[in-house]
Amino acid sequence: MKNLYWFKEISNHVKSGRRLSLGEYKRTISWSKYLVSSGAAIKGEEEEEWSADMSKLFIGSKFASGRHSRIYRGIYKHMDVAIKLVSQPEEDEDLAILLEQHFTSEVALLFRLRHPNIITFVGACKKIPVFCIITEYMAGGSLRNYLHQQGPHSLPLQLVLKLALDIARGMQYLHSQGVLHRDLKSENLLLDEDMCVKVADFGISCLESQTGSSKGFTGTYRWMAPEMIKEKRHTKKVDVYSFAIVLWELLTGLTPFHNMTPEQAAFAVSHKNARPPLPSDCPYAFTRLINKCWSSNPHKRPHFDEIIFILENYTESLEQDPEFFSTYKPSPSNMIVRCLPKCNAGHKSASYKV
Repeated sequence: MKNLYWFKEISNHVKSGRRLSLGEYKRTISWSKYLVSSGAAIKGEEEEEWSADMSKLFIGSKFASGRHSRIYRGIYKHMDVAIKLVSQPEEDEDLAILLEQHFTSEVALLFRLRHPNIITFVGACKKIPVFCIITEYMAGGSLRNYLHQQGPHSLPLQLVLKLALDIARGMQYLHSQGVLHRDLKSENLLLDEDMCVKVADFGISCLESQTGSSKGFTGTYRWMAPEMIKEKRHTKKVDVYSFAIVLWELLTGLTPFHNMTPEQAAFAVSHKNARPPLPSDCPYAFTRLINKCWSSNPHKRPHFDEIIFILENYTESLEQDPEFFSTYKPSPSNMIVRCLPKCNAGHKSASYKV
């Protein structure tokens, strides 16, 4: 595999088995300090089904970081991977326990998920002090970085539709598995070399059966649904709200509520029903869909299967008529904009409104 010069070979340095701080993780050059023998057995309990063979993991340069984690590029069994190292703070035992719970939940979810628009899980290690998750490496980086590179209002509508459909399909699959993402945003949407979007970062995701109030929840205010900001009971519709913000990003290339602090944005959304302003030239078809998805009433937000149906209709209509978005107007009865072939074939979603 080419471009391996920056990978750090496993060394023989030895360190105590205490939990490492983020600073210590940053300086880590080897996994061998956590190994028992040359056979690469990790200190701790018996191996889980998802446990990685750490002797075959090589770590390279850091390319991203979060509040309690750092992400490195690496190689695992000759595969290009991303390695998420989760810190285990010594000074805050409660936080350490919470981070461990989130880590365990994220690994359990990733292990069961398989979909073209969901990041592919490779393996993990949960033997203190090593907490890491290994996934496929996405060469295109985050959707957020891509949009910043392209500049405001620069994506062609055909590409907006393609990216939005990838996201919606990934989210529809998640919801079909009873999983809520709860932190859907452009930073957590990754691109491969073919511009396929994959949903990533399940650190605060959960099963729908486990949701209660959002008290103590740590999402991202600019993308967070009002019921979550208010710490009320939430459902999978919080992801639909976040999808609307992401769709707004695709259309504008901007950061939502860029002129506010996260706290100011949260107050505006939850107490003043504020939303990021849509461009004056935003196609009405998108305006209509976004307004439905970020409705203050969760029950009025569509499910992702309906969103997919609408976006697929838009895609087919645009292929048939390049002027579709400039001429689109919904009928007074709110019926489907066009009776496409699959509608005539009795599509199961024919009752959806666009």
